[in-house]
Amino acid sequence: MHTLAWAIFAGAILAIPVAVVAGHAGVAAWLSLLVWAEVAVLVANGIRCPLTAIAARFTDDRRANFDIFLPEWLARENKRIFGILFAIDQLLLMWTAVR
Repeated sequence: MHTLAWAIFAGAILAIPVAVVAGHAGVAAWLSLLVWAEVAVLVANGIRCPLTAIAARFTDDRRANFDIFLPEWLARENKRIFGILFAIDQLLLMWTAVR
């Protein structure tokens, strides 16, 4: 479940600039709102996915990828990588809106 949720949000972040370049700023804006909703959930949960707390009940393992099917390095750097990409997406959307 966690991996599926991650794939949806990571996919949305990667799709935003593609939608903008293809001339579908409205689609990009909806994808952005979807990601902002996830950001709100993370902020409300202390910058942790609520699914992590659920998974933690079932194991003592606390590696970065104990609760998601990702390479450990990607699980560890996930927020940094996709946070930067999402910030760039937002700048691209703002630039598109003003021009």
